[in-house]
Amino acid sequence: MSSRLSFDQWKSDVLTQVDQGFEQWLPSADRIPTTLHRAMHYAVKSPGKRIRSLIACASGDLFGANIEDTVHCAVAIELIHTYSLVHDDLPCMDNDELRRGKPTVHIAFDEATAMLVGDALQPLAFNILANQQTKLEHEVRLKQVRVLSESIGSIGMVGGQAIDLSQVGMSMTLSQLELMHAKKTGALFLASAELGALCGTGYTDSCEEPLRNYVRQIGFGFQVVDDILDSSSSTETLGKTAAKDIRDNKPTYVTLFGLDRAKEMASEIEENTRNTLCLLPRKGGYLGDIAELVFDRVY
Repeated sequence: MSSRLSFDQWKSDVLTQVDQGFEQWLPSADRIPTTLHRAMHYAVKSPGKRIRSLIACASGDLFGANIEDTVHCAVAIELIHTYSLVHDDLPCMDNDELRRGKPTVHIAFDEATAMLVGDALQPLAFNILANQQTKLEHEVRLKQVRVLSESIGSIGMVGGQAIDLSQVGMSMTLSQLELMHAKKTGALFLASAELGALCGTGYTDSCEEPLRNYVRQIGFGFQVVDDILDSSSSTETLGKTAAKDIRDNKPTYVTLFGLDRAKEMASEIEENTRNTLCLLPRKGGYLGDIAELVFDRVY
């Protein structure tokens, strides 16, 4: 995909191809077991920001990857992200009834179906990485599987959720809060960037650390902005229950530092992100535009 496209056009093209990927890889909604498959479509196709998809494809574009290769990665990542949201919303976890402006899966269907949706989406993501019809070397595909699996396990996303659940009603230091979100949110962001970069021939050892630093800042900033919005926006704007973290007595950057300091932190992280982008080829290409999406978003 040409880097001469405007970001809006590039973003539209990427998300169109990701949506086409969902149609290709999700089992038909009328295929037995139909309730499970309808619920999978319901969860995956709910309108979301698709930040992780965009990071994967922008990273791939930066290092000369074919868009077809990075879209496969983006689809797999979105399935993993959706599975995590479906499980996080369950009564045994965060017990939420609204996600992306729609009833959560366990409300629209039932708890058992919601659990099975997550159980089905996770292996489907790895199936996509293993069976994508591309010219990527087998060694690259194997590394992508390893990167994604490590990022979502007990040392990554799932571990972050476990820490989150264990800290309800308790105080946390800044370092503890950062560690939790580095696992719960940041790990999949990092995997998104690396999976996309691995598709390209221009991804060298010298680019690895600047790319990872960029994504760490994005993940950090994403969570700080999320906490700000949770405490200051409406349910209608967010598409999920507003002020839920405060209601559930969960530690956040706002509860730890206050709203004004959290906003200052978001500005500081954004500046650090801009500085990091300068260390990447083409100053990060579309990754810079994605940074604007993260820091300027209202939901």
